[in-house]
Amino acid sequence: MSWEYSCPQCHAMLNPDRSVILAMSHGDVDCLVGLNPQPGKYEVHLPPQVTTADGTRWNFSCPMCKRPLATEEDPSLCELALTVDGDPLRIFFSSVAGEHATFVMHETTVREKFGEDAARYNPETRKARAEQG
Repeated sequence: MSWEYSCPQCHAMLNPDRSVILAMSHGDVDCLVGLNPQPGKYEVHLPPQVTTADGTRWNFSCPMCKRPLATEEDPSLCELALTVDGDPLRIFFSSVAGEHATFVMHETTVREKFGEDAARYNPETRKARAEQG
């Protein structure tokens, strides 16, 4: 299965190798992070000097265009474009350290959800906003 992640704004490829590479910041910490590309796998590769305390919300952005990846509907959810074997999708993930919540979306419908914290979020609220506007 081919998983290709890209920035939803500039469309830069974000997983040229085995990790999804994003820029991450919180307070005075700015770094690059590598995330496992398989939804539901929460392995994170951080620089040795960076630690994340459970419950802290991190700001994720595209390492190419520097635009934030947080959604308007919920600043604790970030969005990436995802193509799986040619099928265009979106993926949403929690930006809160220690939370496990990931959603694979087709248009405005949740196709798959992962993580014990997924019940805290409802990314399908985008559907209601899209239909209104």
